[in-house]
Amino acid sequence: MIFLYSKEVEKILLKVQKPGRYTGGEINSVIKDKDKVDLRFAFCFPDTYEIGMSHLGMKILYSQFNSYEHIWCERVFAPWTDMEELMRERNIPLYALESGDPLTEFDFIGFTLQYELSYTNVLNMLSLAGIPLLSKDRTELKNIVVAGGTCVSNPEPLADFIDIFFIGEGEEVDIEVMELYRKCRDKGCTKKEFLRLAAQIKGVYVPALYDVEYNEDGTICRFQPTEGAPARVEKRLIMDMDNVYYPDSFVVPLVEIVHDRAIEEIFRGCIRGCRFCQAGFLNRPVREKSKETILSQCKTLCENTGYDEISLSSLSSSDYSDIVGLLTCLSEWSDDEGVSLSLPSLRVDGFTDDIMSRIKTVRKSGLTFAPEAGTQRLRDAINKNVREDELLKTCHVAFSGGWTNVKLYFMIGLPTETYEDVEGIAKLGQAVVNEFYRCENRAKGRGVNVTVSASSFVPKPHTPFQWEAQNSIETIEKKQKHLKESITTKKITFNYHAAYTSFLEGVFARGDRKLCKVLSKAIERGFHFDGWNDCFDFEAWMDVFKECGIDPKFYASRKREFDEILPWDFLDYGVSKDFLKKECEKAYNSETTPNCREKCSGCGAACYKGGVCVEKR
Repeated sequence: MIFLYSKEVEKILLKVQKPGRYTGGEINSVIKDKDKVDLRFAFCFPDTYEIGMSHLGMKILYSQFNSYEHIWCERVFAPWTDMEELMRERNIPLYALESGDPLTEFDFIGFTLQYELSYTNVLNMLSLAGIPLLSKDRTELKNIVVAGGTCVSNPEPLADFIDIFFIGEGEEVDIEVMELYRKCRDKGCTKKEFLRLAAQIKGVYVPALYDVEYNEDGTICRFQPTEGAPARVEKRLIMDMDNVYYPDSFVVPLVEIVHDRAIEEIFRGCIRGCRFCQAGFLNRPVREKSKETILSQCKTLCENTGYDEISLSSLSSSDYSDIVGLLTCLSEWSDDEGVSLSLPSLRVDGFTDDIMSRIKTVRKSGLTFAPEAGTQRLRDAINKNVREDELLKTCHVAFSGGWTNVKLYFMIGLPTETYEDVEGIAKLGQAVVNEFYRCENRAKGRGVNVTVSASSFVPKPHTPFQWEAQNSIETIEKKQKHLKESITTKKITFNYHAAYTSFLEGVFARGDRKLCKVLSKAIERGFHFDGWNDCFDFEAWMDVFKECGIDPKFYASRKREFDEILPWDFLDYGVSKDFLKKECEKAYNSETTPNCREKCSGCGAACYKGGVCVEKR
């Protein structure tokens, strides 16, 4: 069944690459009578259908919102360039998949922000919907534009456009804001009155209620709340993972998506403290689901979706406190039902014979590990706490189990990195190749392929490296060339990311409100899908920065002093700035910090009084 608000859409579907992106009508999609609901929420993912439909956060909140009879949440994805061109040509506004209604019909227009280079898509989607981009130009109590996700850890580059940012986890705070909206609407409140009240809810940041003053050198002098808004905005956190809402079904797509399988979240947070990893600090502390809850949810998901593969999702799945017991429990059911289990985020030191034997049903297309750096000195500096002998032992276990493809993820441009560290990446890849041929139980008649992927390091807010300068484009390209020349075997495939996109990511990752002007100009120029090589135009971006009188290197390439006021300092994610500073200083000495289960390092997350912070060590 296709739900389209306009016959014009039907006319153009056969003219685009993948019509299934734009039709709706999938199994388990939620259709309600719009005359019988009291609030409508358009959940917008600022990328293609295939990527958005793979995102777990969208799956959770879509189902949760629709579990309330009076709320109808619908999905909206960024149309690819071919579809957008036809929509603009025929004046078809952006619409939601379930009803086919344009976004102007919705009370809330919500975006999930997972990647800085999707910011132009956020604004382009509003433009395509015919909704004013600037928050101040949307004066009525409708079309409230909200945003959550990883990138709201520094929301300032989008401050002029978004009415409300949700800081932290959304299951509770989103509903609280929607209920407040219903009350304010029934009382006849203005949008401004609603936003003032919303700002009092923990986890809500209303940028219009804050003023920013700058020093002559462009750094921030003062960040001032107004009209009773809190000076610090604390993140929202779900502590009871066994009782938090989790879907009993997912929308099953009609076209192939990036991760086309059932997904079960087994815990949130990470014990490790890798100094480059934003997610590891934003989501502290670790909070686990029980084995019983995980088993029950896995069974239900597979029954209601028909999937025969289930992925156990977390930042580091092998760090589940009883991972072998969990896999044993799950495999007793999955073996009987013909369901395969996968662990997509394994640590080098977490892949054991026990784990391998319990995920043996997964096709042996390859295993992925992330040493991150090529030498022990640099791995210690970033607190990766992984040794080369552990990686080789892990690969030996995998090769003995029949795997022949291994992917290794690294970063180039990490703080304190030297060209010797870059060469170390090639040497480590070669060591893995050699380990395959040392393995007596390896798959016979097959060769090994080691894929070395090197992304460019981008310093992120709320991490120990938030003060560091990002390597210049020229330096990254020299290091990429050096690494490529250091690889001497065809058994290693080398992949790397363009330095230009990483530079722009770094600009918006640590930018301030002055970048709103840049984004406005970018939308006037028709920029979108900047995370895709097909659409990204670095020179055009540099022209926009020049027109706006803003030097992007100020944000990407400048090392900050520890006492500088950072654009995101008013956001409280539970980890103290003093702790991050100490971790940064330890990096300069390649000094490691034990993981949270070995020893508490006093990061500040114990304030939540739960999770790993209260476990016995």
